[in-house]
Amino acid sequence: MPVFSSGNAAERIVQTQLDAYNARNLETFAACYAEDVKVYRLPSMALSLDGRAALADHYAAKRFNLPRLHAALLHRIVQGSRVIDHEDVTLDGENRFRAVAIYDVNADGLIAAVWFVDAE
Repeated sequence: MPVFSSGNAAERIVQTQLDAYNARNLETFAACYAEDVKVYRLPSMALSLDGRAALADHYAAKRFNLPRLHAALLHRIVQGSRVIDHEDVTLDGENRFRAVAIYDVNADGLIAAVWFVDAE
């Protein structure tokens, strides 16, 4: 896994949320995000989740209930307060997909916005 980073605070919080995702630890996962986090889909820029509570509800119902859930980090790029991850995500052991996420980390060290890039 090539990592191009300086190990800054933005990278640390994104890694913490990835580790919590893989552990299906909803409390730690949600705590990595700002209270008013926004989650978008690219290229449409559709707002898919608005706020930490909506994010936690979504992941509790649609991800953390899957016992074989796992995201393997393929590549990471860190540019200041932005982190771009390319992941291989396993949902239930049979269903897998590649995900690209762009995280924007605020001055408080929390993820303030995420853009998921839809596959073409």
